Amino acid sequence: MGRIRLRLSKTDTAKYISHLDLMSLMSRALQRACVKLKLSEGFNPHPYLSAALPLPVGCGSVCELLDFDAVLDPPFEDLPDQINDVLPVGVRILEVYTPERKFSEITWIGMDCSLYYSGGVGRNIAEMLKERFSAESIIVSKRTKRGISDIDIVPFIRDIEITGSDVVNLRAKVTAQNPSINPENLLDAIERSDTGLTPDLVLFTRMEVFDGNLDVFR
Repeated sequence: MGRIRLRLSKTDTAKYISHLDLMSLMSRALQRACVKLKLSEGFNPHPYLSAALPLPVGCGSVCELLDFDAVLDPPFEDLPDQINDVLPVGVRILEVYTPERKFSEITWIGMDCSLYYSGGVGRNIAEMLKERFSAESIIVSKRTKRGISDIDIVPFIRDIEITGSDVVNLRAKVTAQNPSINPENLLDAIERSDTGLTPDLVLFTRMEVFDGNLDVFR
């Protein structure tokens, strides 16, 4: 009995479910799956759910982490199928386990960005993007609690790989917290460089989360 962690994917049309709607969806799904949730105390008891890193609308993920409190004891082998039976298309539980680490230890996010161009992808576009992200400084606009300000995101990006065939694929690790670098910042970095590099369509997917040592976080 106690804290339980879910690793889940949010893909396809589910990418357009907002963070708050996802939390509400998961709360209802757990109850529909007959998971006995532990409720908060007070005049308005409610289930405890906590997400590691809110996902921007339109961004997919195969590594979302969600904690909840339940009156359950391990093992949890049957729990993924039990919950998946009541989830909508695009949201799937991949793993259930007892957490041993705090979300505050998440330092990096592995991002996969697919960039589509209507005129096709020439080798020069991938090379120009490599040059762009190898710059000593990349200034973008970032929204903070105090408003919008310009920041240099170079210190907060690492392990960039850019390949191109039919689609340009950009893979990188970006800081998860303090500051968090999101897909909007990466796209801003591309759009500010040269109009010829702005894609007609871009798809972002979170692939993995890591701690400060770049070990996979669970």
